[in-house]
Amino acid sequence: MKRQRRQFTREFKAEIVRLILDGGRSVPEVSRDHDLGETSVYHWVKQARVDRGQGASGALTTDERAEMVRLRRENRELKRERDFFEQATAYFAKGKP
Repeated sequence: MKRQRRQFTREFKAEIVRLILDGGRSVPEVSRDHDLGETSVYHWVKQARVDRGQGASGALTTDERAEMVRLRRENRELKRERDFFEQATAYFAKGKP
């Protein structure tokens, strides 16, 4: 049976990452002890390294990712507003029937 997807707080993830990066424990060991998928924990550790400035060149920090999501959302909203005003302008430029 497939396990239901779980969500974890930032604090929990940070503690798991701290055990690995600062505590000298391995990902498989921590994953097993806390009943977590290794792949998820590897992703958390990789992102934590990026946030600490130890990631690959060009990798986005958590804050940069959040900013990108916010900007994309704002951009979609602005495009919707622009399209609405273009349609309204075209409607009123034709004049009322």
